[in-house]
Amino acid sequence: MTGTEVKSLRTGKAQITESYASPEKGELWLINANIPRIRAGQPLQHAEKRPRKLLVSKKELVKLTEGVERAGNTIVPLKLYFNDRGFAKMLIGLAKGKKSFDKRETEKNRDWSREKSRLMKHG
Repeated sequence: MTGTEVKSLRTGKAQITESYASPEKGELWLINANIPRIRAGQPLQHAEKRPRKLLVSKKELVKLTEGVERAGNTIVPLKLYFNDRGFAKMLIGLAKGKKSFDKRETEKNRDWSREKSRLMKHG
């Protein structure tokens, strides 16, 4: 990470909700994370959504890569924080996608909640 990215992280405005990590060529990359620029007037700024390398041990990289390739899981960032020594850290985890029947169940519950609130409002 560059210095301007770390400064921006310290302001707490980074967005990792739509991002994911991808193992490529023996490295782990954070894709689609939005770290906004700190001030418009600074000449050397970083790109907001560029891929960023994540530092992990070889053992952990092998475990994550196998989880993605064999089981079809996705590596998602869960938490972005600073440790006691001031280093930026990211908690990541393997996530399994929903099956189609799970999606239908979620949609049915959402529709029912919407209909219930509509009935309560007009009732």
